[in-house]
Amino acid sequence: MHPESLVTDHTIYACVMGSRAFGLATGNSDTDRRGVFLAPTPLFWRFDKPPTHVEGPAEEQFSWELERFCELALRGAFLSRVVHETFVRYAHGQRRKLDADVRNHGAPRWKHAMHLLRLLTSARDLLRTGVLTVDVGDRREELLEVRRGEVPWAELETRMNRLTAEAEEAAAHSPLPEEPDRRRLEDFLVRTRRVSALRAA
Repeated sequence: MHPESLVTDHTIYACVMGSRAFGLATGNSDTDRRGVFLAPTPLFWRFDKPPTHVEGPAEEQFSWELERFCELALRGAFLSRVVHETFVRYAHGQRRKLDADVRNHGAPRWKHAMHLLRLLTSARDLLRTGVLTVDVGDRREELLEVRRGEVPWAELETRMNRLTAEAEEAAAHSPLPEEPDRRRLEDFLVRTRRVSALRAA
């Protein structure tokens, strides 16, 4: 089976991500598509297993096989307090890149700075409320000012430090559970594979 046919014929979830989902799209923004496909269970009975992910068939389209998606969700995206560690680790990596840009070029990559602010705000709010909000809402213009390079780097550093501290504080009192519900997610995966196998029989 061609990898792209797994996406076209077996996708079980698809969405638009990136700037369009965040409410930060401009005229030049791409449409980033992400999805999850369920590879038919008989494909796992062969020596050559189905791919864990597929790029395409559309431009800026990327899809994960359900098991890989669940694995990634357990490590990072599943709603528990584990997201704090994940967000912080990723944010630190992005902050180091921005700091290097400032040292080497005198200014950060403003688009990346904007998205780091968005990420830190999203992490703080998720930890405070237990609800993940994707669209930036009334913060759109404030973030686009950052993207246009209209906010001094020193002010951005202050905002980033404040958001990091607020996320740290929120993590200690978050309504989210301590750990992801691995048993529940694994049960979902097994039931899904079983249904796929029975349909193929």
